Amino acid sequence: MRQIGGHGRYRAVIRLGALFLLVLGCVCMAGELLGKWQTPVRQESSGLTGGQAVEVTADGNYIKWVEFHVTSEAMAAAYDLDVDSYRDEIHLDWIELLAYVGAKTGGQFDKSSVRRIEEAAEELKSGGHTMAELTKDMEYYDYYLEAYTAVLGGMMGEFTLDGKRVYGLKAFSPIAKGFDYSHYDDFGSSRSYGYARPHLGHDMMGQIGTPIRIKCRACASKNDAQALIL
Repeated sequence: MRQIGGHGRYRAVIRLGALFLLVLGCVCMAGELLGKWQTPVRQESSGLTGGQAVEVTADGNYIKWVEFHVTSEAMAAAYDLDVDSYRDEIHLDWIELLAYVGAKTGGQFDKSSVRRIEEAAEELKSGGHTMAELTKDMEYYDYYLEAYTAVLGGMMGEFTLDGKRVYGLKAFSPIAKGFDYSHYDDFGSSRSYGYARPHLGHDMMGQIGTPIRIKCRACASKNDAQALIL
């Protein structure tokens, strides 16, 4: 091991100090950028199991950022309850069930989420409580209901299949059946085309000539900051 003399130790201290300031500066810059993209997060004070909820600020009347951590198991359970109860006197809404769990756990879903959904469904089907009564003391239920509706709204409903009117999942993949594609989970990644912003989508890349199915026509002028790429 090589020993460092007094002058060498002095230079080493200077380098360490400069490195510390550089790291501190990077952390501050990252915090500033994230602050522009995300709504502040705070720890919920009641009714949570260690999760976090997003605080709704008063500088606007719309949600600017949503973190969607609902598991596929939770969505499948809520979906089945919705479909199975469609013609019952009490029709369960899958988004309301998911928002109920989100409000209780600060948006964090785990292995116990399906059980929470089923317990809420039983309470609603028994007629003991309505969803409004179950959530009257949940400060963030309205937030999660609006947030999850923005993500999942319109995916369930009535539609015609083989000449019959049915109820269920209406959403579908835009890539035609039998065609290969790749996809990238890049939601929230930085984008600079037009202006700096986080990417609020999920990229799906198909081969040239792949048929694409869309539910409605869309158009974009050459002056639009964001273009629709098909």
